Amino acid sequence: MKSLQGARLYGIIDLGYLAVEDVVSATEQLLAGGVDLLQLRAKGVKVETIASLAHQIHSLTWAAGIPLILNDHAELLTMVPAEGVHLGQDDPSIEEARTLVGRPILVGKSTHSPAQAVAAEAEGADYLGFGPLFATPTKPGRPAIGLAEIGKVSAKVRLPVFCIGGIKLENLGQVRAAGARRIVMVSGWLQAKDIAQAVRAAGDIFSSSNPMPEGSLP
Repeated sequence: MKSLQGARLYGIIDLGYLAVEDVVSATEQLLAGGVDLLQLRAKGVKVETIASLAHQIHSLTWAAGIPLILNDHAELLTMVPAEGVHLGQDDPSIEEARTLVGRPILVGKSTHSPAQAVAAEAEGADYLGFGPLFATPTKPGRPAIGLAEIGKVSAKVRLPVFCIGGIKLENLGQVRAAGARRIVMVSGWLQAKDIAQAVRAAGDIFSSSNPMPEGSLP
């Protein structure tokens, strides 16, 4: 199974952008493109449906050696052999999630400021989501953080930090130049004509850019 330290590209199977019948195909394309981590996010969907989809997706991610993360629903990890859960600021604590699941799992935490990032690291998160960098319909009403905070977070925490929120191929060079070492893309990949190629294009941008070293302020 791929390690978090080597992960750069984080994909999300988001049912806000995909129909249920397109989930398996989108998963296959994201994996073919080279995502290092994959999350299933299904806001407002019945838990039974999420569990069924997670089983289908996990058979693909497991074969590819890619960790599958479930959004919010830690209880599903008692029924689905996924590798982790991603929690928001208003979700139960990381300790509660680990206790509920009762087996070793990865736990990610959404953060929106350097202070929240530091707190999540102290709480025991394995990785952080940091954003939204830009305005995004995925997080309506939440103001964009901008690019200036990326370096500050990297200087304050030692965990893998995945920047998220409105990131597209068109602005990915800016995000990378601001110091991002890891990113999450949602609509930028899921709405692409060729999902696998869009993921590969993001990987190419990362390979050809020169980021600031971790632990440096901009």
